[in-house]
Amino acid sequence: MKRTTFSAILIIAAVVAVLGGRAISAQDKYTLQIPGGLAFAEFKGYEGWPVIAISENGGKIAVIMGNSVMIDAFREGVPGNGKPFPDGARMAKIHWIPKKQETYPGQPMVPGTQHDVDFMVKDSKRFADSGGWGYAEFEYDAASDTFRSGTLDDQPPQANDAKCGYACHTIVQTRDYVFTEYGHR
Repeated sequence: MKRTTFSAILIIAAVVAVLGGRAISAQDKYTLQIPGGLAFAEFKGYEGWPVIAISENGGKIAVIMGNSVMIDAFREGVPGNGKPFPDGARMAKIHWIPKKQETYPGQPMVPGTQHDVDFMVKDSKRFADSGGWGYAEFEYDAASDTFRSGTLDDQPPQANDAKCGYACHTIVQTRDYVFTEYGHR
């Protein structure tokens, strides 16, 4: 009986050690920050934000979500009404590599492996030299279930600062630097 109890305790201890080690080694994505720029923590909870729109671009599927400030501004007609988005508006854009869902009728393309997540925040004082917006891009590595800051080696290349998206977004300056349109509901 003592031998069985001791064996059971050893097995339980081994399981706890393995599971505990995995939990300790798991990345806390909210500690990441673009050097000299935005922190992942500034967007905590983005996974639950309402959807603004979906898109497909460059062979990736994306969902664009916004915090309540962003959603309220869209509902009020920004940017089509000529007003800028208010400070505090935040957007998150998650990209996935699409996969065909073979078992569903019509075999639709659905999100597969996550590729990255992009963030935008409106803060006209902090980002006065980039149209009032700060940008960040974090690449996702599925094998390790971790994120890292985007770099110039990524496609598209990402500078390591909060202005990394500004050059691209200048073509929509008249829309307060926002490409995304709020989908009709």
